[in-house]
Amino acid sequence: MPSPRRYALVGAGSRATMYVDALAGPHAGDGELVALADTNPGRAALHARRYAAAGRPAPELVDPAQLADTVRRLGIDRVVVTTPDHTHADVVVAARDAGADAVVEKPLTTTQEGVRRIAEAVERTGRDVLVTFNYRYAPRNTALRQVIADGGIGTVTSVHFEWVLDTAHGADYFRRWHRQKENSGGLLVHKSSHHFDLVNWWTQGVPGRVFASGGLRFYGAANAAARGVGPRPERGTSQAGRADAFSLDLAADPKLRELYLENEQHDGYLRDRDVFDEGITIEDNLALVVDSAVPGGTATLSYALNAHSPWEGYVVAVNGTRGRAELTVVERGEVPLAEGRRQVDPSMHPEDVEAGTGVRPVSERLLVQRHFEAAHEVPIPVGEGGHGGGDALLLRDVFAGPVPDPLHRTASWRDGVRSVVVGIAANRSLETGQAVRVDDLDLGPAAAALARP
Repeated sequence: MPSPRRYALVGAGSRATMYVDALAGPHAGDGELVALADTNPGRAALHARRYAAAGRPAPELVDPAQLADTVRRLGIDRVVVTTPDHTHADVVVAARDAGADAVVEKPLTTTQEGVRRIAEAVERTGRDVLVTFNYRYAPRNTALRQVIADGGIGTVTSVHFEWVLDTAHGADYFRRWHRQKENSGGLLVHKSSHHFDLVNWWTQGVPGRVFASGGLRFYGAANAAARGVGPRPERGTSQAGRADAFSLDLAADPKLRELYLENEQHDGYLRDRDVFDEGITIEDNLALVVDSAVPGGTATLSYALNAHSPWEGYVVAVNGTRGRAELTVVERGEVPLAEGRRQVDPSMHPEDVEAGTGVRPVSERLLVQRHFEAAHEVPIPVGEGGHGGGDALLLRDVFAGPVPDPLHRTASWRDGVRSVVVGIAANRSLETGQAVRVDDLDLGPAAAALARP
């Protein structure tokens, strides 16, 4: 039996929790967390204590700048990357050049330079990069992929995809480091890379031309002033009754308090900034048209993202030469205006979301209708856990190794490229007002990932 892999984790924010818990629990036999790095030593130490509390040897706390030396010194096999998006390329390249594979949270990176650097490192080292697109594993999304793969609607001709983030989850991107486009690439890169990957995977398509429109139209100081919103606290925590439905009180959430509020003195990072203050540079309303090459032809994606919806979920319709498939998912039907702690991300923690009894309950439904036939509903297996049941299956692939899968849910760095170039091209389109061809991006050897299917 091969020895368990030796892991380093870089990035000790909330997303790191999933990987630490996996190696401390269900995947303890598949790997060992031997090093943990973050620019905030308090958060790194917190995750290390949680791992050790499960009876595992405490990981060594290291400086992220010393990652390459750490990989070599400790014999690290794989580096898990959960740092802010704009740092992904630096960490992935350092890990690969030092002799380790990488597991990177989406997005792969935020810029064409980052894509190019990762691709060059792939050529230089031959080592593996896995991108954690957990939504591929959700049974509802897998069911739609199966319908298309079976030819149930024929050759795909177009896709309509709308994703709405509610005023709890959507607002959260405007409180954190994500609010600066230089950190996250905006929602078109940070959030929508999930969605573009799903479309690429569902249709087996490769994006070609992108046109985008959108702007910051709800959050931010100028929009608040235009609606007559008066002065607001700079942050949501400990405002002695001044906080409102758009504020986040870190002290009211034990996990956020422990991870962020009690460690902000180390680096000054504020997790609870006001969503209506100055300096926000990302958009909250976005629409795209994307032409993609798909097996048998060309398909057009019409995509919309809204970050201040009263409910959260998505609607996708796939049109084909033989019919149409429609997937509707409600992850949270409403955000009640009530006192007390509110779960920020309903998909990550569905156990904390009320199912609802009104006309928009938490639900998922896949309908298929072929030409000249009545519609029928496709059963969706029940998924348990975060992100529609996808997290547990993703972690199995990451730590235990992928199992034979005709739907190819495991995502490579090439899948990461095909996803993120849509957002990168869309950001350029927002700047220029023109359609942008992904072939015109300077991607270096990564351009090979965009070959027609």
